[in-house]
Amino acid sequence: MNILEELRSRFREPLSQWVDDPEPYLAMVRRAQDVRFGDVQANFAMPLAKRVGQNARELATEIVASLDVSDLCEEPEVAGPGFINLRLRTDWLEQATASLVTDERLGHVAVSTARNYVVDYSAPNVAKPMHVGHLRSTVIGDSLCRLLRFQGHRVIGDNHIGDWGTQFGMLIFGYKHFLDAEAFRREPVQELARLYRLVHQLSSYHDARRELPAQQEQLAQLRKQIEAAEKASDVEPKQRSRTLKKLRKSLEEVAERCRQLEAACAAVESSPELKSLADAYPDIAEQARAETAKLHAGDEENRRLWELFLPSCLDALQRIYDRLGISFDLTLGESFYQPMLEEVVEELQGKGIATESEGAVCVFVEGNEAPLIIRKTDGAFTYATTDLATIKYRREKLKAESILYVVDARQSEHFRLVFEVARRWGFGNIDFRHVRFGTVLGRDGKPFKTRSGDTVGLESLLDEAVARARAIVDENDDAKPDGPELDEATRTAVAEVVGIGGIKYADLKHNRESDYVFDWDKMLAKNGDSATYIQYAYARICGIFRKGGVDREQLRREGGTIRIERPVERALVVQLLQFPEAIDAAAVECRPNFLAQYLFATANRFTAFYDECQILPEQDADRRRGWLLLCDLTARALKLGLELLGISVCERM
Repeated sequence: MNILEELRSRFREPLSQWVDDPEPYLAMVRRAQDVRFGDVQANFAMPLAKRVGQNARELATEIVASLDVSDLCEEPEVAGPGFINLRLRTDWLEQATASLVTDERLGHVAVSTARNYVVDYSAPNVAKPMHVGHLRSTVIGDSLCRLLRFQGHRVIGDNHIGDWGTQFGMLIFGYKHFLDAEAFRREPVQELARLYRLVHQLSSYHDARRELPAQQEQLAQLRKQIEAAEKASDVEPKQRSRTLKKLRKSLEEVAERCRQLEAACAAVESSPELKSLADAYPDIAEQARAETAKLHAGDEENRRLWELFLPSCLDALQRIYDRLGISFDLTLGESFYQPMLEEVVEELQGKGIATESEGAVCVFVEGNEAPLIIRKTDGAFTYATTDLATIKYRREKLKAESILYVVDARQSEHFRLVFEVARRWGFGNIDFRHVRFGTVLGRDGKPFKTRSGDTVGLESLLDEAVARARAIVDENDDAKPDGPELDEATRTAVAEVVGIGGIKYADLKHNRESDYVFDWDKMLAKNGDSATYIQYAYARICGIFRKGGVDREQLRREGGTIRIERPVERALVVQLLQFPEAIDAAAVECRPNFLAQYLFATANRFTAFYDECQILPEQDADRRRGWLLLCDLTARALKLGLELLGISVCERM
């Protein structure tokens, strides 16, 4: 049972006597932040009283008088200006907890009406190795698939890979002009990555050389404007201060851009080899785009190279996914939809949705100055065209009712326009949602990069996480009072689970829309809000059963009485009964951090319980059995909750 939803439903009828739509007020029935005010608190009386013109405390008292929660709660209390405090009955808590003992879903009831979901996540460009920027989409999307499936929905996880874009033109150009054949034979993916970086660097160099003079001129003009503003005596002081603040901010932004451009130029010009290549290929960007156009036009040689590159690139991606424990139901890249794009444009034009503008085919969306371009002036299609073809396929072939796009926040405008065009096209019956997320930052507050300034590769990130985890596992095992327990193979396996789990949890515990700072020390901390701490709580419980020689399955079959006699017992029981609430909140809001917060709180509640209750030495057999049942329920909640985040556990750590 989702206790919070059940109590909200009990308030629905009393509230309906005062308002036609009680739902906004039911949302104000929440878990109490302080146990002194009970378990659940309803805070709707104050805003409702303003609406109906009545004293809030009197209104709360009237609502309580017609509220029936006697089977769940003690007598409701009206406190302060009109807060309604509810405290769950001890006997009900004991019965509800006992009912979980043999319940594999730990009280969660599947949805009565399942929906067809498509979750679009990860979606790397296959022409280059995955980097830290792909982490958030991958782990958030995987967790949402797990949560929605657990709720009872039908879910298709789709990895919409970039296997047809401009990056392949860069690879093809690099292969034709800069290939190290022996390196490609030995490590094709590494050589392709080198070729991509090289072509990208040379292209960026020429772009920087062209842009830098204009930026430097703008910088000089801003300095002159600041100097003039500082000397201006005929301007009101506050206005001058505002003007100077604005100018200095612009100066800082332009100066930063100049530094970036100068660094891009210096990186090439300081290397005789790179400078020679840059001089030899002044129009490298145009030539790479021409190779892309040839590929899309069906050029035989470029198609052959594309087919040569793709298997190795996909294998490299799969190694990362295997290590992360992530799988997809579909992996349909941009190339899959390429044959459908012309039809998309024709349909949109035929319905009068798309029109020609300056040689391009566009859709103009009210309230947006720039149109959504679906075919460029050179005849090339865009990402928007592919996204629209994808929507049509997902609705007509996959029967999608809801489509979640787990893509970073910078793409918000793009998806807003695509969704609007799709609705006008005839797909208004789909529930579209852009599940946006922020950026992974380094300790300097800037996007997380290596010391050399490169984007951190995801494989190297996982390697380092596991190496750091191994040091923690070794230290922990070596420090055990009775000597080490883990052999070499087990230590290696545990380090992999702890390291990968640490990376995932560090991402998932944050509000997905916020940026977060990547911190190794916090990520793998044995104490604090980390996967390691929660995994250790699970392993500790497993250790209790090992030490006591207790068969957990037999314990569940035999059952027993769970008595609540101490505050730490009650706190743990109330926490365990919130499992369904955490699942539903995380799934409905597409926020795995709600589940992560629940698991951390559960581990904390168990630690307090474990510190006070001497479980195995307890002489009262019934009390000992009840405590062991609580331990088992806690372990199951931690394990299942972590699994829904895509994180594994170990029985020994």
